[in-house]
This record gives sequence, C-alpha cells and structure tokens, in this order.
Amino acid sequence: MPANQDFLSKIAVREPLDILARSLDTASPTFVRINAAKIREASTLHRIAPFLGQRVPWCATGYALTSRPGFTSDPAMHQGLYYVQDSSSMSVTAAVESAVSLLGPGPLRCLDLCAAPGGKTTAALAALPAGSIVAANEYDYKRAEILAENVAKWGIPRVVVTRGDTSRYANLPGNFDIVIVDAPCSGEGMMRKDAKAAEQWSMQLVRECASTQREILDNAWTALSPGGCLIYSTCTFNTIENEANVRYLIDSFDASPIEITALEEAKACGVKPGMDCDFPCYRFIPGHVEGEGQFIALLRKPHSAAAAKRALKAGAKGRKGEKAPAISINWLKGDWRYWMKGDEIFGAPASVADDIRLIADKTDSIAPGLHVGTMKGRDIVPAQPLALCADLRLSAFPTADVDYDTAISYLQRQALTLNDAPKGFVLITYEGRPLGFVKNLGNRANNLYPKEWRIVGTV
Repeated sequence: MPANQDFLSKIAVREPLDILARSLDTASPTFVRINAAKIREASTLHRIAPFLGQRVPWCATGYALTSRPGFTSDPAMHQGLYYVQDSSSMSVTAAVESAVSLLGPGPLRCLDLCAAPGGKTTAALAALPAGSIVAANEYDYKRAEILAENVAKWGIPRVVVTRGDTSRYANLPGNFDIVIVDAPCSGEGMMRKDAKAAEQWSMQLVRECASTQREILDNAWTALSPGGCLIYSTCTFNTIENEANVRYLIDSFDASPIEITALEEAKACGVKPGMDCDFPCYRFIPGHVEGEGQFIALLRKPHSAAAAKRALKAGAKGRKGEKAPAISINWLKGDWRYWMKGDEIFGAPASVADDIRLIADKTDSIAPGLHVGTMKGRDIVPAQPLALCADLRLSAFPTADVDYDTAISYLQRQALTLNDAPKGFVLITYEGRPLGFVKNLGNRANNLYPKEWRIVGTV
C-alpha cells in the first residue's frame, strides 16, 4: 500500500515503532470484555467460552479469544453480556481506575466526549464507583445511534447519550470529575485492521487531526472540574497527535500528568512509554502487544483552576409542557424517577435523575435516561432498553424462555408463536436472561425488537 509505505518511511524508523513493518501484515486478534453487571463468570457464555484465552493484563474483565466466533449469531452479545473490544482500547479501564483512586470512592460524573461506538463508555460505566453517571457524546448522528444501542445493551442505566459538537459541553463548565477524550485521529494504529486507514493517511491529515484534537481538548478542559482527571487517547502513533497534545495541556493549562498504575505494571507485557517526552503516557504497538495501536495519557486539572464546579440542578419540576406518566411503574429495582418526552417515557435512578436531566436539557440528547416505554392510550409499551437494563425486575413481566433458533428468529424481528404464554406483553428470555419484549396475541406474538437493531440475513 503506497500510503502505508509512506507512513512507515516517515515514522517507523526507530524503536519501538520499527516492529510495525512486520506486524502490519499479521492478522488482528479478537478480544471481548465481560459485563460484570450481568454475569459473574465468562465461562457461562456458552458460544464463546470454548474460545476464551488469557485475560487482558490491564483489564480484569477482558479476554483474548483463540479464534473469532460468529458474534452476530450469539444471543449473549445482543443481551449485552459482553462487548467486543480491542485489548488496547480496554486501557481506558485502567485509566478510569487510576482516576478513581485519586478522586475518591464516592459517585462521580464522567463525560465521554467522542464516545461512539461505545466501548470506552461501557468500560467507564463498569469501572466507576456505584452511583456514578456517564454522559456519552458523539458528533455524527448515525454513530450516535449506534452508541445509544450499545449503551442500552450494556444495561447500566446511569447514562445519558447526546449528539453534537463538543462545544455544547461548554454550557456545563466544571461539572465533570472525569472527561474522556478518545479523539478522532489519523488512524495509524488501525492500519492492520482497516486498509482504508493506510490509503487515507498523509501528513496533512495528521496536522488537521492535531488541530481538531486541540479544539476538543479545550472544550474538555472547560467541562472538567478543578481537581478532575482527563483521559486522552488516540489510535495513532505519531507524536504530533499524542505526546505533543499532552504537552499542550501541560503548558497551556498547568495539567499534571499522572501514572496509570495498571499500565505501569503492564510494561512487562509489552506496553511502551511515550516517545520524546519526560512525562508518563503509554503506547500500545502491534508486535509489542497483541492488540491494535493505541496511545493513552491521564492528566489532572489543578484544584486552583479558575472555573468553579457548579452544582447540577435539573429543575425536575415544572418543565413547560411536561406531563407525568399516566400510570405507576414498578418494573425496576430501587427508587426511580420518570418523565416524558412526547409519548416516550424515560427514567433514571432517583439519586442521579436531576443530573441526567440537566445534561439532557443542556445538550442534544438522543437517550435522555433509560427509555422505559411508549404511551399507547392507557397502556405503556415496554421499550427494548428496559428489557436489557440490569435493574429490571424479572418478576415484572410474564416470561417465555426460548431455544436458540427461536432467539435468533426474535433477533431477526420475525413473528413468534408462544403456546404457553399469557396474552399481553411478554419478556422473551434466552438461557434465563432477558432478550426483549413481544406482545402475545395468542395465535402469534408481535415482535417488539427495534427494527434498526435486527439481524439482517441468515446467520
């Protein structure tokens, strides 16, 4: 590939990058991260358990796979029991854990500014203390829809998904304890997996990306609370988009680089330090690690920063044009609050509802809390995110546990026949875990699985 060779001639000429020339032509390995909020042991994942290899050193719930199974045909993936994510990207887990160790064990507010498709958002949700919330933002509309789907499947409900430019979060200055910036970049670290990344690469692209990254970092720094932590990462190799941007934060904002404990320990497993710098940061380079290319750094904002942290006040009562749900809802564990957006009912645990609602109000939200259902006359049609929420009360709905073939038919959005189920809304389960809802009419069941989520074609 000409662009690939151009890239190598400019950057892969010294340690530790010289190994890239040999690694770019090797096959990309596959990794998964287990959802500990839904399962305890990875061995319960029957269709991928035979392929489970070693744990990822910097992520306790991450596993290498010895070969790549058919994920689309595995109901467990659609149930949100695991997430397919490259091991290098799982480094965000280690970064969040180090940030939490600095900030304390209490509930935190986390912002993932460039969040699609959702790997780092779901990793943050898993690594944050109990009661924490995550705002997950994506600029591109289609990618934001994919983000919302993956967050819903993960099933931890303390999250709001937003869409738009990162400058929108300037409306919430100093309000987030952790901000994650997995910045759009020149993609050098993805050349092994994506041929287009090599074809599109140029030094002009590198410079354009670096400029965009600094704009995003400026917005991120505004949203970050004094004393808060910023996690910066890219999937590229050059120092212009990596170490130079960390240096920009240090020089411009008096940011303090922080060691990421698990990645310091993982240097024995091939994780490399930064290049041409005197501060802690980390490089994942194919050939040295099994995963793809990644750069990550953790920085802390001074406590003396000028922007004072503001209390989030959602003003939950008295919103213009707002109406309460017509009937009471007892479908979720714990204390919840609900609100409506048109005919759609959303909710959040009461302890975080105000924060989630304010973020949704100040931004362009596409998932302003957990989508619980849709009002249809006096009935509530339960929504798919409700089915996959880890806080769902399984006793709230009659259930029908189905076999594998029926589960796949359900995920293809085909009509089902449930001979022994009562009429009305029924929760379909597979191997005892929620898959989604149908409305059982007796002779057939209307499939309520979202059309845009369905499996297309044969599996």
